[in-house]
Amino acid sequence: MASSVKAQGKPKARARSAAAPSPVEAVALPPLPQLAPKLTAIEIAVLAMAIILVVAAAKVAEPFLVPVVAGILLSYALRPLVTTLERFRVPRMAASMVVISVLVSLLAGVAYAIRDDVNAAVAELPGAARKLRVAVVESARETPNAMTHVKEAAAELDRAAAEASGKSPSAVAAATVPPAGVAAAFQSFVEQQSGKAMLVMSEVLFAFLLAFFLLAAGDTFRRKVARIAGESLSRRRVTVEVLNEIDSQVQRYLVTLLVANILIALATWGALAVMGLPNAGMWGAVTGVLHVIPYAGAALATAGVGVAMFLHSGSLGLALVAMLVVLAIATAIGIGLTTYMQGRASKMNAVAVFVSVLFFGWLWGGWGLLLGFPLLAVLKSISDRVESMHAVSELLSA
Repeated sequence: MASSVKAQGKPKARARSAAAPSPVEAVALPPLPQLAPKLTAIEIAVLAMAIILVVAAAKVAEPFLVPVVAGILLSYALRPLVTTLERFRVPRMAASMVVISVLVSLLAGVAYAIRDDVNAAVAELPGAARKLRVAVVESARETPNAMTHVKEAAAELDRAAAEASGKSPSAVAAATVPPAGVAAAFQSFVEQQSGKAMLVMSEVLFAFLLAFFLLAAGDTFRRKVARIAGESLSRRRVTVEVLNEIDSQVQRYLVTLLVANILIALATWGALAVMGLPNAGMWGAVTGVLHVIPYAGAALATAGVGVAMFLHSGSLGLALVAMLVVLAIATAIGIGLTTYMQGRASKMNAVAVFVSVLFFGWLWGGWGLLLGFPLLAVLKSISDRVESMHAVSELLSA
């Protein structure tokens, strides 16, 4: 009897020992990350086609989208100033008009301040062209370069072909005289750039008008967007948080742009002063102001500095060195340091910022370089708060 009780007790003990978890099993394992849903080949193809269509539509609709986006972002940037004036009992319509008028007046004042220097630089262009022609001719006479030898070889080949075909050398020489098309090409280039400048001015005017109307409307569109987001309070709260984050991101971008332009102006001033260029401070200020215009501004400043240095020194090599120095400063600070500062301010990695700026630059040209980062910051703000876009947020995060 006792043996049977012992026999029955052993299985129970074994069951209890088997049911008790081991120390390793007792440790709670972290939950596995949820994998992204797998897409079928058809879904991937449809998604790729949709992305291509959106990019193509943005490319085609550039004349409309660029001023609209610029106006919306400008209204976000100027909103704190209008709100400050409202605290002093200024009506919102009047406050919006004052802010826009002051901004336009500042831009006009900068243009008026540098117009004399610009006119003087333009007036010196014929003299610079003559000096350049003389320098090139003297350089070709003193030390024939590879291009001279290539031209001589091409002329000899033309004479050999003419002799083989039975043509006279005089006819070949008359046929190989290059047409004087430099002046016509330069005039055509100036006309094209003038047309583009007028288009840019019209887009800027439209952006200012849209920013004025958005500022005068106040929080009307913010409330409308919050109502469109849904009836639940959580959705409206997320929408308001996104709009507030866009406000702060745009303001950080403008502060970063201002700091970068000041650094470019100071570095250009110091470099040109070391090289002995007169009015180095003026050229530094012009470079900093023109750098607000993406790509084209740096190119104009570089060309202006090169012409000024060539007229001052008469040396083509020194002028090229000055141009390379200005271009290196604009590239290092305007692209490298600015991209890093914008990434730190918005908590985005520098690679994503740089690639996005390149993409928008390809998409919209100079406007894309200026608007690329704010649009990426808006995308980051939305993806941080939308659960289905957490993959995009993780990709852009620092």
